[in-house]
Amino acid sequence: MYSKQAKSKKNILISALLMTSSIGLPTALMAAETNTQTVPGKQVEVAQALYSFDFSVMSIAEGISQIGDVSGWSIAYTIDLPEITEPREIRGEFSVPGAIEMLIRGTNLSYRAIGSRSLIITDASTQSNVSDEMVTDPVIVEARDAQSDLAPAYAGGQVATGGRLGMLGNTDIMDAPVSITSYTSEHIADQQAETIADVLQYDPSVRAPNAETSNLDTYQIRGFGVNLANAGEVGFNGAYGVAPTFRVDSALAERIEVIKGPNALLNGMSPTGAVGGAINIVPKRAGDEDLNRVSLDYGRGEQAGGNIDFSRRFGADDEFGVRFNGGYHDGDTFLDHQTRERSVAALALDYKGDKFRASVDLIDQRENLDAPAREFFINSTATFAVPDAPDGSTNPIQEWEWSDAVDRSGMVKAEYDALDHLTVFGSFGGGRTELDRVFGTPILQNSAGDYSESGLTYRRFLTDRWSTSGGVRGEFDTLDVTHNVTFEASHYQDSVSRGTGNPVTGSTSPSGNIYNIEYAAPVAFNDTNGRPKLSDTKLTGYALADTMSFWDEQVLFTVGARHQTIEVDNYNTGVLSTSYEDSVITPMAGIVVKPTETVSVYANYIEGLNSGGTAPSGTANEGQALEPFVAKQIETGIKLDFGTIGGSVSAFQITKPSSDTDPDTNVRRADNEQRNRGIEFNVFGEVTSDIRLLGGVMFLDSEITKAVIPANKGKRPVGTPEMQINIGGEWDTPFVDGLTLSSTITHTSEQFVDTKNAQSIPDWTTLDLGARYKTELYGTPLTVRATVQNVTNEKYWSGVNDYSLLSLGAPRTAFLSVTADF
Repeated sequence: MYSKQAKSKKNILISALLMTSSIGLPTALMAAETNTQTVPGKQVEVAQALYSFDFSVMSIAEGISQIGDVSGWSIAYTIDLPEITEPREIRGEFSVPGAIEMLIRGTNLSYRAIGSRSLIITDASTQSNVSDEMVTDPVIVEARDAQSDLAPAYAGGQVATGGRLGMLGNTDIMDAPVSITSYTSEHIADQQAETIADVLQYDPSVRAPNAETSNLDTYQIRGFGVNLANAGEVGFNGAYGVAPTFRVDSALAERIEVIKGPNALLNGMSPTGAVGGAINIVPKRAGDEDLNRVSLDYGRGEQAGGNIDFSRRFGADDEFGVRFNGGYHDGDTFLDHQTRERSVAALALDYKGDKFRASVDLIDQRENLDAPAREFFINSTATFAVPDAPDGSTNPIQEWEWSDAVDRSGMVKAEYDALDHLTVFGSFGGGRTELDRVFGTPILQNSAGDYSESGLTYRRFLTDRWSTSGGVRGEFDTLDVTHNVTFEASHYQDSVSRGTGNPVTGSTSPSGNIYNIEYAAPVAFNDTNGRPKLSDTKLTGYALADTMSFWDEQVLFTVGARHQTIEVDNYNTGVLSTSYEDSVITPMAGIVVKPTETVSVYANYIEGLNSGGTAPSGTANEGQALEPFVAKQIETGIKLDFGTIGGSVSAFQITKPSSDTDPDTNVRRADNEQRNRGIEFNVFGEVTSDIRLLGGVMFLDSEITKAVIPANKGKRPVGTPEMQINIGGEWDTPFVDGLTLSSTITHTSEQFVDTKNAQSIPDWTTLDLGARYKTELYGTPLTVRATVQNVTNEKYWSGVNDYSLLSLGAPRTAFLSVTADF
């Protein structure tokens, strides 16, 4: 027999102490006024605090880094800095503008404020009136924990100027023939994000429909599901199989990158064939400056904990780096009778030589949940209206139901510059996920909110996965054309096992009403008797791509193709039941035209892949292998970059095939097709020196254009709202130096729950408010962040996933954090 009392909770690996961020007040943004000026050799008149400086430098850049390190200010420049022949000594207590004035004295440099704790260095000899002039170059920000191999943060610090395009490597957003957003560590911290889903849910093209208090994060990108199965579909440093399977802690991420749309050429087929987009985690690395950061936080119910972030560089040229991130949290969540304990530990080692670079990442992430949230389900034969959403703290799962997850993974990556314009690269990584859990799924019975829990079982999952890749990247010229050519070979493999223990005879599953949850007696379970194999998957690919640049990179044309082999073995109680093997070539073509420095027009054709699978038992063609499903995207758009504020407009169409069983012939056929057409508007950066915007809107027209079952043709797919809006704003207040107020408005329109389009959940809108305050205490930089989500305490169904499961939106929730840099 197996019961809750027999459950052995694993000891959580504690790593240290945490904190993250805030959001705030849109109405206050209208009161902001900008008064920036450039005064060569004079101090800009902004509120100043004094800092203790004691250094001597031989370059302006080094001095900027030292001043930013001591003060915590962001100091940016868009120009080549002049050389100095004599050391610059700055010793004593000065304001940041005062220290900058001493550093640049005798040069043609000047500066101006671009925020309450931000300056930009300018060249007075080339600007007659900089305050009235738009800066059009990317802003380079000196930050104490910045990684030198990352694209610089854009003005405002929330997103980056570039990101990783899979096998094509790091690419500026204005040069990318696809839509990509890269969220920075600063933005992650200011969001006070626990997981990457906490960040991505504020992207207008993305939704995270699963409840945040469940044991799994899933995503909808451009209306298609991602991370829906047991293998995990979040990339880590460009590879699948390394990031934790079910949920990824934000402490692992220096950047969170999202490529929107299919991307089989760029990243290879994902483990379960997601086509809406790709999510990649850029891991943290030791920066040029030492880092000692401690964070403490409290909220989201009564959870408390913290994180530490530590880094150093060693060696004669600082070629060796080490960075450690650790965190531990425990306590009651905002969900009724739910407790959550989680920990994370991540160690990153790296070497940066003249020609050779290498890194090692080791990850341990754990989460224990008592009474984990579960999505609600309505049977496909039901005809009643979806009941109104109950309070967001409602939890039909009993306190004796639970989920324990342990993720361990690692990755080794290296690259070598064999020639001046030829680099060889390779990586190997993998991980193991163990998930033990006891819970079922609440099935709604009627519009009055009655439910019964179905599928209540004790299950033990084991997922082993690994991946490897290698290739060569080179640059050469033919006549007036520059080629950047990449060849890559990759292999991914996973094995999923599952053991199931059913309730003992005579057990009764919980039931009740969502508006009045009642306690139910614990249920005992039979043991699982091991974890028999469920499936084996192997994905092997060979890809070649060439990005050609014409007319001084005003026109960029990318073309390439990947040969992908898919092998899947399925097992029944550990015995091989079906095998699938097929291959397909997926092409890509993309073009970027830059008529001016501030405008980039792009278009692409790219494909995504999914296994066609085999006809299931009981069909007339049982065991027949279906061809791989090839999703196709065409997209075009315009990107704008005015130096301090940018944006984009894009239009796309994605078609995704799938299979179903013909009700007349009982033959499984791959003749379904879902077509998503959409328009996206995005904005990011600084409207003025003290106002920042981040957000946008996606309009989505989704339709079943082909259907094996005729009645489904022309219907709207489940969980695909017509409109998604996220608008976030930040305001650096003039009345308190270091105080920033912020807000985010999120709106999602109506979504259908069933394929007949007879049942739906209504649209919803939430408002989040926040504040953060940056100061110093005895010379130690401190940041205090506070956030209130869902300020008006809306009751709403937040989303529907691909399996027609409904998630309940969170109630009004508050959290607070404090971060110190020693």
